Amino acid sequence: MQHGIPRSTRNIAPARHRRRASTRLRVLRTTAVAVAGVTLAGVVVAAVTGGSHDTAPTGAVDIDRQAGAEASARAEAAARAEAAARAGRSVRTPASTSPTPSASVSATAQPSASAVPKAMTKPTAAEPTLTKTTAPAPAWVTPMTDAAITSCYGPRWGVLHAGIDFAMPAGTPVRAAYDGTVTKASDAGDGYGISVVVDHGNGYLTHYAHLSTAKVGLGAQVAAGDTIGLEGSTGDSTGPHLHFEVHQGQLWNQIDPAPFLRARGIDLAC
Repeated sequence: MQHGIPRSTRNIAPARHRRRASTRLRVLRTTAVAVAGVTLAGVVVAAVTGGSHDTAPTGAVDIDRQAGAEASARAEAAARAEAAARAGRSVRTPASTSPTPSASVSATAQPSASAVPKAMTKPTAAEPTLTKTTAPAPAWVTPMTDAAITSCYGPRWGVLHAGIDFAMPAGTPVRAAYDGTVTKASDAGDGYGISVVVDHGNGYLTHYAHLSTAKVGLGAQVAAGDTIGLEGSTGDSTGPHLHFEVHQGQLWNQIDPAPFLRARGIDLAC
């Protein structure tokens, strides 16, 4: 069969050498890149099965080499792309679908100290400044409250009536008209019956006569409004009443009590 194929002696050795080398290379490359595709497989199979030909064109070998290199490159690129895709999926896939709150975040949000409004402080009312004031001078008072005036200071029955008479039921309390010291608290037998005299220390004395009883003793200190006795009808008296006198400078120097008390805020109907 070989006699029918003319061949040149010059090309026998190189042609056989190239056929054996290209056949082994194509087999190895075909095995490595089996995934190269139907076209590459067809070329390789045709080359392998065409071993009956004594010669193989040099251009086919170069095409085979280029196709194998491209297939290898594509396979390597596909492998790198697959590896990169897997790596990307592993990075993008979260470890857990349920978000886990940070340990530093409390389950219940607590307001920070700076966010809590300060309690409003109520303004403290300024304490009033206490200033010392001079105590008001003791006021004079009427010796018998709500009593009827039955007789005023002046001439009566041909003699001087030296005081003012206050009428109330017997036993009504009689009050000191002003502060002072008791200088008499008895019945001296002088027609005044049981009487009390108070020296006020300012040049004036007051005299309370016809009492049923005295409630203070000689030398007692009294204040305006203190009870010094009870109304009665002792001495030269025609019925229960208080005979009230004001003495200026010394005892028995009587003056009209009405203008005296009026000047001190007490207006009597006389």
